Amino acid sequence: MEIISKEKARIRIAKRIAQEFNEAKEIKIINLGVGIPTMVANYINNNNIYIQSENGMLGVGPLAEESEIDRQLINAGRQPVTETPGCCYFDSATSFGMIRGGHIDATVIGAFEIDQEGNIANWIIPNGKQLGVGGAMDLVTGAKKVIVAMRHNQNGKPKILKKCKLPITGLGELDMLVTELAVFFFDGQLILEEIAPEIDIDTLKKLTEAEFKISPNLKKINV
Repeated sequence: MEIISKEKARIRIAKRIAQEFNEAKEIKIINLGVGIPTMVANYINNNNIYIQSENGMLGVGPLAEESEIDRQLINAGRQPVTETPGCCYFDSATSFGMIRGGHIDATVIGAFEIDQEGNIANWIIPNGKQLGVGGAMDLVTGAKKVIVAMRHNQNGKPKILKKCKLPITGLGELDMLVTELAVFFFDGQLILEEIAPEIDIDTLKKLTEAEFKISPNLKKINV
């Protein structure tokens, strides 16, 4: 069931996650994964937020427009990006030293599946193109907060499951899950904190295989 269009869904997810960082009062270093997470940079307007990229860049700005493109300036997803003031560069070893050393305040990654135990599967689909787990394994264990950005369903099938069926990237590493239909926090169980204005709880339950608790302060997603 498609409640809103694919592009509107992606934008809603990215904008909602950006809200988490736009409210930060202290300097935060965050990492954005490939896909929807990359879009978050377009909606961050807080000078306290510095975006780090695994390929060795701290100070990643929004995606570059055609006139701004520098082929030497890309993010980890090989997309042309802009710089923010104070941007700096370093090698991959230093970049992963930041990640593995616990110096990343939050990471935003995509996922194929999430389950009610907070497990994340985001690196391979069996019989699909296998590129390796990449930096996701390091990010889910090294970052202080793990936010997953993904569509709620895929081809009519739920992606939020009782138990992940695909190879796991991180066990119980989820902190926050944002889809176009819901915002969940994970504290030993999935807790629904926000719901899309287009649907009600019964509809959401039909689209979600995993069991979840409803926050007493449940509100509508507002972006």
